[in-house]
Parts: sequence; C-alpha cells; structure tokens
Amino acid sequence: AKAQMGGMLLALLGWVSSCVTTFVPLWKNLNLDLNELEVWNMGLWQVCITQEEGVVECQAHGSFLALPPELRISRLLMCLSNGLGLLGCLLAALGLEGWRTCEDKPGRKRRLLLAGGVTLGMAGITTLVPISWVAYNTVLDFWDETVPDIVPRWEFGEATFLGWFAGAFLAAGGLLLACSARSTRTATPLAPACRQVPAAQGLAGGHHLHPKNADLVI
Repeated sequence: AKAQMGGMLLALLGWVSSCVTTFVPLWKNLNLDLNELEVWNMGLWQVCITQEEGVVECQAHGSFLALPPELRISRLLMCLSNGLGLLGCLLAALGLEGWRTCEDKPGRKRRLLLAGGVTLGMAGITTLVPISWVAYNTVLDFWDETVPDIVPRWEFGEATFLGWFAGAFLAAGGLLLACSARSTRTATPLAPACRQVPAAQGLAGGHHLHPKNADLVI
C-alpha cells in the first residue's frame, strides 16, 4: 500500500509538472548584450520579452510549419505526454487497494494498476525525449564555432529542468505502481474448505458407526 501511494504521488507530481512545462514560455533564455535590460524567453507556443520595468510582452509563434523540427515534434510529444499521464493516473487510481471499485475482482484491479504504471512510464519517456532533444540542440547552437561571438546565444530555461524532473517523476511513479501490481496476490476463497470442516469433525468424532464396529455389536 505504501509503494502504491508513493508511486501515485510521484505520478501526480510529474503529471502536473509536465503540464506546466508544456505551456510556459521558459524553454530557452536569451540575454542581449546590446540591451541587458531585456530578456527573451522562448517556449513551444510563444516568445516573451521581459523588460526591466517588469513588463512582459508575448507573441505566439506565427506558423506551426515554420517552427524548427524539434519544436514541432516537442509540441506533439508533450501534448501526448499530458494525455498519457492523465490516463495513467486514472487507471492506477482505479487499481489502488484503498478504492472500493472492483473489490470482488482483484485480478482486474491488478491489471488496472499495471496498465496505469505502464502508461505513466510511457508518459515519462514522451516527456524526457522532447526536453532532451531541445536541450541538445541548444548546446550545439551555443558552441557553434561558425557563429560569431557577438551573436547572442540561447541558453537553458527553467522549463528544461522542470521537464527533466517531470519525466523522472512520471517514470519512477509508473515503475513503483507496476511493481506493486506484480507483487499483489489474489486471495483464494476459503469458504468451501470451511464448510467441510464440521463434516470431517463429525466423522472423526465417532458419531457414525463404522461397518467393522457394527459387525462386532451384532
């Protein structure tokens, strides 16, 4: 039960973090050397400029097809991750031991818990892949020697680290839930055996005469 609750908490935390990572414009940061009072932040959906006065101006990306390949694929994978995370949490919640659903069918609860753990693991993978891809391209662009040094370089944003934690939490939560589902055993009903006990005791107690004893009495 403790492993299930721990896995569920990790899964929920990872799913919420993954949703936040998907929509915040903090995947990349850019500080302009010419104007240090402006900070550019890029996300999957928009680009924002933060000025010294605290004014934030955001503009959505013009066209989906005009985006770089890593941002296009990252959009799809992060949305898929959010859907898989929600589905995995629902399936795992139905399979938890504390819920009264399907109590008379422990095998079904175990399968629901296992399916939820596997789905959450897939959600963790679909979160880690786009985050790592964008981070890898950011590193390549940062150390690109063909670009002059005076050109500003994009760096990691806060959402990059949040996405790594989200993917790790989803994967760890799914693994815990799947392992707890495999370790759960279905109890076999003992009622038939209990009903046979009185009869067996009666035979052993001598209430019925054996054929040999009957012959001796005669």
